[in-house]
Amino acid sequence: MVAETNELLRRACKNTIVVPGFNIPYLPMLEPIVQALRDSDAFGLIMVARLEWMKFEAPSLEAVAEEYHRVKDERCTRLHLDHVPVIDEDNLRMEYLPVIRSAIAAGYQSVMIDGSRLPLADNIAATRQAVELTHAAGVAVEGELGAVMGHEDGPVPSYEEIFASGKGFTDPAEAQRFVRQTGVDWLSVAVGSIHGAISKTLKDKKKVEARLNIPHLQRISEVVNIPMVLHGGTGIGRRYILDAVQHGCVKINIGTALRQPFEKIRGTSVVKAQQVVYDTALSLLRDELNIIGSARIIKA
Repeated sequence: MVAETNELLRRACKNTIVVPGFNIPYLPMLEPIVQALRDSDAFGLIMVARLEWMKFEAPSLEAVAEEYHRVKDERCTRLHLDHVPVIDEDNLRMEYLPVIRSAIAAGYQSVMIDGSRLPLADNIAATRQAVELTHAAGVAVEGELGAVMGHEDGPVPSYEEIFASGKGFTDPAEAQRFVRQTGVDWLSVAVGSIHGAISKTLKDKKKVEARLNIPHLQRISEVVNIPMVLHGGTGIGRRYILDAVQHGCVKINIGTALRQPFEKIRGTSVVKAQQVVYDTALSLLRDELNIIGSARIIKA
């Protein structure tokens, strides 16, 4: 069974159009993001990750799905389950297949299995299990290989040290093996981006302005031949994003850019905070990603 969302991302990749994936750590953020996509006729994914109902205030994957189905516009949106970890941010092993089954039952059209904290062979085995489950239901699958930093508690190397050393970057040969042996539809890669911090001491801080190692990305692209994904999209320079799209990256995850403005205002007025989310999303779609009207092209 062919997953429709996978076909849409393949069309975006063919046309070098970026597809933003917007994370929903707070349920009131969902409707203004859908409205911004609708008003700009841009295509994007509405997403929630396990950490957003564990460490923020997204009530559950079912609650996010219910709100999505209330306000969705399928001309320009699809629903994606982000980061179902095999080993989570606190280094705890978790039962990931039941979460994926719940997402399929709730109407998610694509899911991400994150085995990136595992050795390669174990990551392949866990991801292949998820692929077998989801493909049988017509649901697309994203896997991850490499270490996109940012979610860890405690001290981490400076960004410049990470970038210069290539620490955690996805290995092209391993990526080729991973894609071939798992059958994933999309591959999340580590080439310089970083996640927004989730620890209490760092989550309000401005993110580092990240760069991407485009030659390294090109080497991965040449051997995997599937759409690639960048996590930690907030803070990546516009020229790097545009270069990445030219080299096979199609999905860009965005969380911090919308979460932090919402958090600053929501204590005063949720309605005003929603307006800030709408305005920020619209600006991202128009000025940073330049994808006004992309829904018509992708779905043509």
